[in-house]
Amino acid sequence: MIHIVKGCSLTDARAASMFEDRKTLFVDLLGWDVPVVGGRYEIDSYDGDKAVYLIATDDGCIHQGSMRLLSTEGAHLLADRFASLCECDAPRGEQVREITRLCLPQRLGAPGRLRVRNRLISAMVDHALGSGITMLTGVVTAAFREEVLAMGWRAAPLGPARRIDGAFLGAFRIEICAGTPALLASNGIYVPGAITPDAAARAA
Repeated sequence: MIHIVKGCSLTDARAASMFEDRKTLFVDLLGWDVPVVGGRYEIDSYDGDKAVYLIATDDGCIHQGSMRLLSTEGAHLLADRFASLCECDAPRGEQVREITRLCLPQRLGAPGRLRVRNRLISAMVDHALGSGITMLTGVVTAAFREEVLAMGWRAAPLGPARRIDGAFLGAFRIEICAGTPALLASNGIYVPGAITPDAAARAA
């Protein structure tokens, strides 16, 4: 199941499980220097009422994977911290969202992470199409950016990759349109109906 949740709350079991896994992946495994709440939850200044989360869970609401979408009309990572990765200004606008915090737990194994990743991408595209979002942006490692650009959708780098704080990073943009699902499906990525039926209504 993939739920679309608007706003950050530890009282939501799905979100709490997600923030725990984010701490395990980003802090414990990858060594990121980011805030940790109560020694358990990775929650930063961009987590809040306006953030939208796509959360994959099992039947027990245990986190299986997630990503966060941020409005680009306010504070977001690309403009605030990684503007040097863009040859021009970072894309902004009512119809532009930034993809952040893709979290795929190591315990799923490589096949499981790939399966969940594809379902999250599918849900993200469906959510974008249903919400009038026409562009997605993001910052990832240069190697993963090559994977993103090769998925089949209309995507392009925003500038050359650069080394920042020891990591080789690159920014990208993705154009979203009615044909995006078919473009992803041609590469075996898009899975129709990934969003839990009432999730879109709850996120509105």
